[in-house]
Amino acid sequence: MSEIDLETARKVAHLARIAVPDENLPALAQDLSRILTFMEELNEVDVDGVEPMTSVTPMRLKRRVDTVTDGDIQARILSNAPDAREGFFAVPKVVE
Repeated sequence: MSEIDLETARKVAHLARIAVPDENLPALAQDLSRILTFMEELNEVDVDGVEPMTSVTPMRLKRRVDTVTDGDIQARILSNAPDAREGFFAVPKVVE
């Protein structure tokens, strides 16, 4: 990989919305060059047969049976209502 020049470092800083003084641009260019060099080294690693990971520890998410119920707590819910009739909340009429 070619070295990152000062103009490219300035452009990257601008795109990232980072204010970098001109005296710090050489250090930024050098750091960016090192990062790209390391990324090229990673491309050389043989990863054939390696499964992608979602976590560093092998684990499965806990699952539960997805069953539909009515909750069977209608009486408890309606006990909080100021007025309940025939298994429903009773509310005043609002439409004339």
